Amino acid sequence: MHRVAVLAVPAVKPFDLSMPSTLLGAAELDGRPCYEVTVCTTVPGTVAASGGIEVVIRHGLQVIAAADTVIVPSTTNRYDAEPAALEALREAAAAGKRVASICSGAFVLAQAGLLDGRVATTHWALAEELRRAFPSVRVDADRLFAKDGRIVTGAGSAAGIDLCLYLISSDYGAAVANTAARAAVVTPVRQGGQAQFVRTPLPATTDSSLDAARVWALRNLDRPISLDDLAGRAKVSVRTLTRRFTAETGVTPFRWLLQQRLLRARELLETTDLTVEHVARRSGLGSGESLRQHLSRQIGMTPAAYRGAFTHRPGVKNGQ
Repeated sequence: MHRVAVLAVPAVKPFDLSMPSTLLGAAELDGRPCYEVTVCTTVPGTVAASGGIEVVIRHGLQVIAAADTVIVPSTTNRYDAEPAALEALREAAAAGKRVASICSGAFVLAQAGLLDGRVATTHWALAEELRRAFPSVRVDADRLFAKDGRIVTGAGSAAGIDLCLYLISSDYGAAVANTAARAAVVTPVRQGGQAQFVRTPLPATTDSSLDAARVWALRNLDRPISLDDLAGRAKVSVRTLTRRFTAETGVTPFRWLLQQRLLRARELLETTDLTVEHVARRSGLGSGESLRQHLSRQIGMTPAAYRGAFTHRPGVKNGQ
């Protein structure tokens, strides 16, 4: 079982503090939990949280030494984290543990010197402040999350959901991550390069013509899909489709289609024994070579290597 330490730096944001336990706690493999998540802080006891809330945290920094991954959620204290907490983070990084942050937690990692020379992100409204306060950090404000080596930083609070799902996907594969997303009733895995700030959020209901086009596309990923096809389903012009689609999702229609096809291909690689060529055709990527190129570019693995790392049910065939 993968052990995760969530380090609360007062005043911690309760929503972000609970996020790793909620998302990672929903990840299961063959009916068994994938993660053991423990919340810790420098001085155990009652800890200040934002919004006039206090939380009781029973574990101290020793939890970090036993963890495989350390996550620092948002805090209103962006410049004066406890020295002991910063030292624990440095020791964790030096030991090769994965260290992640959610939203303003990136400031804590920066205080510890873990972001020096690295690409990192935070909430878009805090990005310029992070850049000015820590000029050695290569801040990229236009990402949901950024991975640089063993350090992963997430954007605004809700993007912490994407970060947690990314961690699950990296550790156990896309199928487990998507199952965890469904269990938590959140959006399936989104790629870190997707824009964190979109001017028009997705509607809460499915009465948008673009929603109908997206649902249709997901049901037909194995066939060629053009902008004209999507525009026709949405009953708008291609120009209007492109503008609205990008405004709503943060990516172009073609980029979104590629993301969905790669996700479908990853699930097929994990859960079936279909050949690489068949996986490519059923996910709409055309050929095995195309799948190999896109998968290598996205996660640095060939289809064979990915299947070897993330096939959890080798007896399952042809998606049955």
